[in-house]
Amino acid sequence: MKILFLHVDYINFKPLKKALKGMSDLKEEEKQEKKVKESLVVLTAVEKGDSLASVKELVANVKDVATQVKAKTIVLYPYAHLSRNLANPETAQTVLQETEKVLKKSFSVVRAPFGYYKEFELKVKGHPLSELSREIKAREEAGGEEEIIDTKNILRSIGKSILDRSKLKPNDHRILGQEMDLFSFNDVAPGSVFWHNNGLIIYNELIKFMREELSLNSYKEIKTPEILDKKLWLLSGHWAKYRENIFLSKYEGRDFAAKPMNCPGGLIVFKAEPKSYKDLPLRVAEFGIVHRQELSGVLAGLFRVIEFTQDDAHIFCMPEQVESEVAALLKLMEKVYSKFGFKYELEFSTRPEKRIGSKEMWDKAEKHLENVLKKNKIRYKVNKGDGAFYGPKIDFHLKDSLGRKWQCGTIQVDFSMPERFGLEYTDNENKRQRPVMLHRAVFGSLERFIGILLEHSNGRLPTWLAPFQVRGLSFTDRNEKYARKMVEK
Repeated sequence: MKILFLHVDYINFKPLKKALKGMSDLKEEEKQEKKVKESLVVLTAVEKGDSLASVKELVANVKDVATQVKAKTIVLYPYAHLSRNLANPETAQTVLQETEKVLKKSFSVVRAPFGYYKEFELKVKGHPLSELSREIKAREEAGGEEEIIDTKNILRSIGKSILDRSKLKPNDHRILGQEMDLFSFNDVAPGSVFWHNNGLIIYNELIKFMREELSLNSYKEIKTPEILDKKLWLLSGHWAKYRENIFLSKYEGRDFAAKPMNCPGGLIVFKAEPKSYKDLPLRVAEFGIVHRQELSGVLAGLFRVIEFTQDDAHIFCMPEQVESEVAALLKLMEKVYSKFGFKYELEFSTRPEKRIGSKEMWDKAEKHLENVLKKNKIRYKVNKGDGAFYGPKIDFHLKDSLGRKWQCGTIQVDFSMPERFGLEYTDNENKRQRPVMLHRAVFGSLERFIGILLEHSNGRLPTWLAPFQVRGLSFTDRNEKYARKMVEK
């Protein structure tokens, strides 16, 4: 069974027509559009091997997430698109009906009609737990038997990935990526990009451009391991928030995790040597590769992937330096986004209900961000309760040429992580003090930013970023020799 949880402000859905023969007709009230306010939507695909025995684990997962996001209403929504290995309709319907029955003991439950085509509209909240995917395994995988290698079948399964263009717009980045020979995808690495030479040129040029900006702003660049001990994620708080989306491994009896975020690595680098007030602000950047588990049904080209690169930076500073550093980051964002012709809007997200750190820390962090926005006379929208679990943030929503909005950049003020990791510096009186940590990303995910940029420009990238910048054309055979000479020159 595969599940996608969405914590939403609202969901509206309406049955249109039967998708499966044999489904009973809906009552008149069931045919009407259903509107449900704040709730936890559970998109569910029941798979082969699932049975009523799976209900207990499904209910446990729903209760776990609902408790974390404090949801009182559950919307059970059959969503076959999450899987290619679906159970028969009778089994699926029975599982969902029984799940509804059990959940009703603890929640208000709405179940969308099974076996019907439906239109739906929803607004997902912006906090870190607002989108979570999980998988419930129906049975233990068989082990202990010697594997028989079927070479022909393996080669067939890892053949060229076919892109279904029937439901895609002509400027979809997946079509442009194929036509421009930029990248491809393959089932051997779901949700991970195989960059071709042309695409890697764009990827590397974006990093080169950002490195030039980092140099102008006195950043130091680091690189941290991709696999780190579980204890680090317990300390940072990510384990409690993201453990269902973290890839896990073992080494000599110890639990390790592929990093879902770069922050803890930056904290370890800071702790490696003693720091004084003369070292601050310390601006540390990393083009770090991260991994997050996602269900195959929600993967979408470069926009939603499992492996991606974040252009992260972490700025360690004294409390009195916070506002000047945030102001400098606002200027950096403006400079970068204007380079690509993007307009943007700002959202100021405040403390979520589930968070780490004291009330005093949150009061100070929110005040710093608010002061900078007001001093610089920047228009912004308040997104109450949607901050990161460790600090409030300013998010940058880019507007592309098609009028769509994309959340890319972010600036976050964090008093909590430095305390949890015991970071210190000596002040000018030789006393130990706690630094403040600023998290920031400009592109966000490089993969996603490239996808947005391709669709924004219809593949007609700025010359400095284009894989092919100049071509020589010879109009007659007698020009060919000279044309080749000019191209070589």
